[in-house]
Parts: sequence; structure tokens; C-alpha cells
Amino acid sequence: MNDINLGRVLLGGLVAGVVLNCGEFLFNSVLFAQQMEELFRKFNVPPPGGSFLVVAVLLTFALGIVIVWLYAMIRPRYGPGPKTAICAALIAWFFACLYTGIINGMVWGIPVNLMVIGLTWCAVEYILAAIAGAWLYKEA
Repeated sequence: MNDINLGRVLLGGLVAGVVLNCGEFLFNSVLFAQQMEELFRKFNVPPPGGSFLVVAVLLTFALGIVIVWLYAMIRPRYGPGPKTAICAALIAWFFACLYTGIINGMVWGIPVNLMVIGLTWCAVEYILAAIAGAWLYKEA
């Protein structure tokens, strides 16, 4: 079994992070900006500020790195390519989006249609990010 190429994990992870951050920006600030503003008003909280955005962007880059690292770990068993990248993406999606999205949506009373749209968007976003990051990954 080959060693994981950490340099390529970082490179691919940063590219995956760019895809994820762009997707999050499009979803939250462009396509569903009005719905997000309504949710902030509903819960009587101010929109996220600068420090939140910095932390969110950095954590999203970290998530991209983790997705590519997961891809590198399962690649010897499933083989290189998009199918394996999609597996890594769906594992990350389950823990980062599906589980937390449903739990938080139920707790905060998020409309079901918005949850379904968000979870679907997240799945597509993660798959695209994983494929982009995996495309750059090469074994050590």
C-alpha cells in the first residue's frame, strides 16, 4: 500500500475548499439571500459578521482538505477516479450536512422545503469539490 501524498492532499483540498466556499457563497448570499434574511429576523439574530465569515471560510478550506484526505485513504481500496471521490464526498456530506442539517432544522423549525433544497445543494457541492480535489491527487 502506498503512502498518502500529503502535499497533494493539501493542494487538492485547497481546490476543493475553493469549490465549497464558492458554493456556500452562491447558496447563502445570492440564491437564498432573502430566505436567509428571513431566518435571521425570525430568530432575532444579526446577520453573520466579519469574524464569522473568516472562521467559516477557513473551516470550509479545512473541510476540503479532509475530503481529499478521505479520498486518499479509500483510494487504494476503491481505486482512483470520480467514483471514489463521490464516495468520499457522500461520507463528508452525511456528517457535515445531512445529520446536522436535519437535527438543526428540526430544532430551529426550518421549513422542510428549504432543508431539502439545502441538503441537495450541499450534496452536489461536496461531490463537485471532491472530484475537483481528487483530480489533483496523486499517490506519493
